[in-house]
Amino acid sequence: MNLELFLVLAAALFCTGLFGALTQQSVVMLMMGLELMLGGVILAAGAAWHHIAPATADGQVLIVVAITAMALEMAIGFAVVTALFRSREVDMTDMAAELRE
Repeated sequence: MNLELFLVLAAALFCTGLFGALTQQSVVMLMMGLELMLGGVILAAGAAWHHIAPATADGQVLIVVAITAMALEMAIGFAVVTALFRSREVDMTDMAAELRE
């Protein structure tokens, strides 16, 4: 597969995630949109790294670290959303903003 195909796929993932993040009111759907956007960025970075320096494994290690950090971030986010829903039954972004006060 060539680089252009990977970049088109990464752009499609990023745009789908951006659309989901901008249009959804549910916190879980917002987080899923952010996850898709990060997946698109990681795919583009991995494809570019593979075509620029295919012999070295530095890019692959960086991508594995990024995916691990992304998974931890999403696990913590979902735990916060679950705790928020259990305590106040709030799952929309508008209602969650009222918790600051």
